[in-house]
Amino acid sequence: MNINAPLQLLGNITPAEFMAKYWQKKPLLVRGAVTDKTGFEALSSLPCRSDLFELASREDVPSRLVELKKSKWQLTHGAFASGTGAAKLPALKTPDWTLLVQGVDLLDAATHGLLQQFRFVPDARLDDAMYSFATAGGGVGPHFDSYDVFLLQTSGSRRWRIGAQKNLDLVDGAPLKILADFKPTKEYVLEAGDMLYLPPRYAHDGVALAGDDCITCSIGFRAPKKVELARELMDRLSEDLADRMDEALLYTDKNQMATDSPAQIPDALHAFAHEALQAALGNKLDLQIHLGEYLTEPKPEVWFEAHEKKITWTKIKPIKLDAATRMMFDDKHIFINGESFAASGADAKLMRQLANERELLTSDLAKASGGALDLLGEWIQAGWCHA
Repeated sequence: MNINAPLQLLGNITPAEFMAKYWQKKPLLVRGAVTDKTGFEALSSLPCRSDLFELASREDVPSRLVELKKSKWQLTHGAFASGTGAAKLPALKTPDWTLLVQGVDLLDAATHGLLQQFRFVPDARLDDAMYSFATAGGGVGPHFDSYDVFLLQTSGSRRWRIGAQKNLDLVDGAPLKILADFKPTKEYVLEAGDMLYLPPRYAHDGVALAGDDCITCSIGFRAPKKVELARELMDRLSEDLADRMDEALLYTDKNQMATDSPAQIPDALHAFAHEALQAALGNKLDLQIHLGEYLTEPKPEVWFEAHEKKITWTKIKPIKLDAATRMMFDDKHIFINGESFAASGADAKLMRQLANERELLTSDLAKASGGALDLLGEWIQAGWCHA
């Protein structure tokens, strides 16, 4: 992607300008961000109401029903189907309800194509695309997100009220994170193709208007909390601790003198604890490996269809990464679906190209070494990429 070329998706400003002026700073409203003549996935090719209802009927697709009844919010988790014992969606003529379907980019090719247009932001931050279908008056209440979000209206109309308020207290006892004192400062009505970008913690409330099916696609970004990231990395580092540290190594204090202050923790024990922690943390390279593996680990609901037949390269065909595959790299490694591989030289350049472009042409593969082709063959067998 040319980050210095204007994008209709961003209101004909460049990705470089957007990241410098708007990203995590202030909202941006784009009229006609996506149309049937945009140049990538057409607006009309994105999921419609029946597509979303079908996805919401699946046990392996996270979905939620949000209803406002007599001024009280209700939340029901899917799947939603017509079968006996399954939760059911309200009638279309019933107002004030919303269906949320998560991770649609992994299930719908057009949505996956849409998500690729936002890769001027690092893949490590890009999360997923969630769709919201709502009847008149439907919404999820005034709230804020802890991450950046693009709100693309794909069908119908929705009124958005937004505000950069400091008071983010929530309603006690509500099943959703509803702001207790929402004070909007701006209001927009988004029609099909319009898009609104909001930075983290920017208060907003979207309500579906009467008319055609109101469908909004939310492109969200992952923003791990520092404490969660530290906990995850420490857990991973501790798993391989035994390979780097003698478990039998005990604290010794042969030079300990007799003490008249037995409750005082010895300085030597402080030092021993510090050394143990430093050993657990490992070196910077270990940390980089664990971070890359964590960032590319598939979500729990993701699975790949493996192929038993071994890949032969007598006739090289172009390959593409599976929509669910997460692939990244750093200066020394390639990371794919939670695994890491040391990489250098021409093969590393080729793998980085695959991570960035998510495909390799026949001419690209002709440059690969035998070892790289073997590895790609294993990934094809695992269903991580397709020839």
